[in-house]
Amino acid sequence: MVPGFVDTHVHGGAGANFSTASATDTATAVALHRWHGTTTLVASLVTAGPAELLRQIGELADDVRAGVIAGIHLEGPWLSARRCGAHAPSLMRDPDPAEIDRVLDAGVGAIRMVTLAPERDGALAAIERIVDAGVVAAVGHTDATYEQTQAAIAAGATVGTHLFNAMRPIKAREPGPVIALLEDPRVTVEVITDGVHVDPALYRHVVHSAGPDRVSLITDAMAATGMTDGVYHLGPVAVDVVGGVARVAGTDTIAGSTATMDRVFKFAVTHSGLPRDEALMLAVRQASINPARALGLPCTGLVPGAAADLVVLDPDLAVTGVLCKGSWVIEPAH
Repeated sequence: MVPGFVDTHVHGGAGANFSTASATDTATAVALHRWHGTTTLVASLVTAGPAELLRQIGELADDVRAGVIAGIHLEGPWLSARRCGAHAPSLMRDPDPAEIDRVLDAGVGAIRMVTLAPERDGALAAIERIVDAGVVAAVGHTDATYEQTQAAIAAGATVGTHLFNAMRPIKAREPGPVIALLEDPRVTVEVITDGVHVDPALYRHVVHSAGPDRVSLITDAMAATGMTDGVYHLGPVAVDVVGGVARVAGTDTIAGSTATMDRVFKFAVTHSGLPRDEALMLAVRQASINPARALGLPCTGLVPGAAADLVVLDPDLAVTGVLCKGSWVIEPAH
């Protein structure tokens, strides 16, 4: 039995996309992930135009107040077009102070994290404004240099969004954002351990470099999660899913994942290189304790006063029971 999983970066599931911002789609995606042990979920939005972004935030804020989701994560629109991934580059823009204020006001306390590229004009001031509002600022989808990333951290950024993916790569004479994020003890780094985004050796290196308390496992799951191969969408971008791997239609660019938290948890345990008991304890921190702490969410540990969010696993780490807020979603066989 382990604490309920906390997924702080997820775009949808079961055919539903959080970007539609409908109560039905939100409930559908949440239900799918809850069956796989995610008892706390932060809904991630992709890059959108100004009016559409405000609509999405306003609708999802109602779901936060209702307790369906734990918050909203804005992945864009203030990202690098050079590292756009599955985001629409034509909708990306520099962070404008007036738009930042409108977005934060629309969220009315529901926004938990904002990912942006620190090299964009006005990004450092935006990070300070975001942090002053009590929201976590994250560095991601970025072509920033090592120094620009350091400046973002100094301005208040405390999360690295899916480390390695959609980031300037490490080079011999330009360490880039990856090294800046890894070496700063104030930063928690996200890793998508789905067997597609990051090689097992890189996962082990990140854990060794950052330590047990600074790595968060995420799914970056999109609408195709829990579904068959086919054509889906991540925001306005068409995505082809073949063999369970999502890519921007007609390209080799990975577009989120089709993973659930039980899958990334099992990957972490299997590929940690540690004895089984140590690997389990580390994966629990990475899949529950660390992401909750990084976003200021309530404690998720198996301690008095914490929510009754639990996952029961069999010896192969398959989910056999899920307790959420004291009620069984899946009741384990006796």
